[in-house]
Amino acid sequence: MARIVALVPDLMFASKVEATLRAAGHDVELTSSVGAIKLGEEAPDLVIADLGDVEPAELGSHAAPVLGFYSHVDVETQRRAESAGIDVIVPRSRMAREMPELVESLLAG
Repeated sequence: MARIVALVPDLMFASKVEATLRAAGHDVELTSSVGAIKLGEEAPDLVIADLGDVEPAELGSHAAPVLGFYSHVDVETQRRAESAGIDVIVPRSRMAREMPELVESLLAG
């Protein structure tokens, strides 16, 4: 079981993220800001972020791997996420389809 922090402001999608990852056996915490992510002993094993609502540069400094998703038409957000060093960047549709597999791949290292 991994501790996952999700920065997903869209309540419908946040519910899907939480339900899917809890069903996979993970502890999921929904939060609304990057500043709420705890560091040190309580650092999450993985951060999931909606890059349309969270500046990618704010996430690049965390020790935990980051799974970021964006609107497939927002090429600029994708570029900023790549520059910020986000570990895995996928369109929102792929996130919805492949979330458990993407999470497990990042957690496996």
